[in-house]
Amino acid sequence: MLKNFRGRPSLKTVLQASTVAGLAAAVLATGIPVEISRSYAEAVNVQSPSVPSFANVVDAVSPAVVSVRVESRVKPASDDGNGFSFDFNGRGFDDLPDALKPFFRQFGEQQNRQGQNQQRRFGHPGEGRLRPVAQGSGFFITEDGYIVTNNHVVSDGSAFVAVMNDGTELDAKLIGKDPRTDLAVLKVDGKGRKFTYVNWADDNKVRVGDWVVAVGNPFGLGGTVTAGIISARGRDIGSGPYDDYLQVDAAVNRGNSGGPTFNLNGEVVGINTAIFSPSGGSVGIAFAIPASTAKDVVADLMKDGTVSRGYLGVQIQPVTKDIADSLGLSEASGALVVSAQDGTPGQKAGMKTGDVVTAVNGEPVKDARDLSRRIGAMTPGSKVELSVWRSGKAQSVTVELGTLPADQQASAGDDNDQQGQAQPPASEKALADLGLTVGPSDDGKGLAITGIDPNSDAADKGIKEGETITSVNNQEVSSADDVVRVINQAKKDGRTRALFQIQSKDGSRFVALPINGQG
Repeated sequence: MLKNFRGRPSLKTVLQASTVAGLAAAVLATGIPVEISRSYAEAVNVQSPSVPSFANVVDAVSPAVVSVRVESRVKPASDDGNGFSFDFNGRGFDDLPDALKPFFRQFGEQQNRQGQNQQRRFGHPGEGRLRPVAQGSGFFITEDGYIVTNNHVVSDGSAFVAVMNDGTELDAKLIGKDPRTDLAVLKVDGKGRKFTYVNWADDNKVRVGDWVVAVGNPFGLGGTVTAGIISARGRDIGSGPYDDYLQVDAAVNRGNSGGPTFNLNGEVVGINTAIFSPSGGSVGIAFAIPASTAKDVVADLMKDGTVSRGYLGVQIQPVTKDIADSLGLSEASGALVVSAQDGTPGQKAGMKTGDVVTAVNGEPVKDARDLSRRIGAMTPGSKVELSVWRSGKAQSVTVELGTLPADQQASAGDDNDQQGQAQPPASEKALADLGLTVGPSDDGKGLAITGIDPNSDAADKGIKEGETITSVNNQEVSSADDVVRVINQAKKDGRTRALFQIQSKDGSRFVALPINGQG
C-alpha cells in the first residue's frame, strides 16, 4: 500500500482501495462481471435553429460577375532618348547633376521593362503607355458578352479588361455610357463562348427589409460577397436629376462600383454606385441604381450607344408646404415651373412661370425629381398631357417632347443657393412686416432687395440683399405698392402666404412668405 510522506496511507489511496474492495465484493456476491472504465467529457455541440444561407445564390451568380480593370494612355512628360520618361520638378534628365544620372538611368530602364511587360495590346512607347487608372466591378447581362458597369468606372479609360471569377482576362470594348444615370456598357468577345448572365429583378416588388447580396471587387480583391438588407428606397444623394437610389447596408467599398446587388432569387435589384463614408470605407450606407432605371438605359446603350431623353425645357423646383399654401394647393406635391426657356417644347406649348405640374398623362407627380425622371424616360417626339395648376385653377397642357440636348439637363432648383451681393440703389422703401427693404432695380424689371431683417422669415428662407423680386403670386411687380396690392388680394382670397419669385445671378427661384401681418 502506498503511503504519504509521513508513512501513513493517503486518503486517496484508502478511497481507491475501498472502491476496488467494494467492486470485488459485488462480483463475489452476484457473480456478474463488472467493467471498470474512465469517463470523458464530450466536445460542445450546439443544435442551433436553421438560418437562411446565401451560398446557393452566390454559387449561381458568381460566374456572371466580373472585375473591371480600366487603363489609360499616359504620354511621357519628357524623354532623354533612351526610352524612359523623366520629370523632376519641371527639370529634364540633362538638368540633373552628373553624379545622379547613372541612378536615374538605371531606374528608368527598370520602368521601361515594366512598361513593356504591361503593354500587351496597344501601340508603342511613343504613343503613351497604358497605365491602370481605375478598378471596379460589372456583370454579364447577355450570354454573348455584354457587361454592365458604372460610367464613373470607365469614364477616364481608353482600354478595358474584364476579369472573370476564374481568373480569365478578356479585352472589353466600350459600347456606350450615360453620365446622368452613371451607367455604362462594355462588350467582350468570347469567340463563341456563352457566358453565364443574370436578369433584372422587378424592383417595384422590393421592400425595405428584404435580404440582398452584393458581389464585387472591393479594393481590387475580386470575388467578394457581402450581405445585408434594403435600408430605404427613393434616396436623393444630389448626384443628378434622376436620383432614385436604393439604400443597402451590405458592406460596399471602393471597387464595388458597377457591381450587382442581388435578391435571393439571383436577380439584379440594383447596381452599386456610391457610398456614404466619412472614412472612405463601408459604414453600412451604400446606394444602388434601381433595376427599373438601369434596365431601360442599358437597353438603349446596347442598341445605339447613347440614351435619348424627352425634353420639356423648363426650370423646375419642389413645391414646399409654404409654396402650396401660397398657391392654394391642397398638398405639397408636383413641380413648380420657375421659367420656361425660349424656343423649348414647354414654352411653345404655353407653359408659364408659376405653373405647378401636378400630373403627367393622368398620373400624379410627386415632386420635381419625379417629373424629371418621367419626362426623361419618355421618347422624344411623343406627346404628353400635363395637368397644371395655374392662377388657382387646374388646366391641361399638351406638349410634344423634344430631345434633351447633350449639354443640358432638367434640374430641380435649390432654395439655398449662395448668391452674390450687389450695391443697393439710392431709393428704398420698406416692407417692414416682411423684413424686406426694396427699391427700383437697375434694369427697371422687378424690385431690388436692398435690405433684409436678419430675424425675418425672408432671411430664414435664404433671401439676400442684391437679389430681385420679379413677381408676387405670379403677377409682375415694379414697386412696393404693387407688392402690397397683390398681398392684400391674396389675404382676401383666404391665403396666409404669398409666392415671391426671386431672381439672382445664379437663376430664379420661388419662396413663399407669410403675409398675416401685411395690411
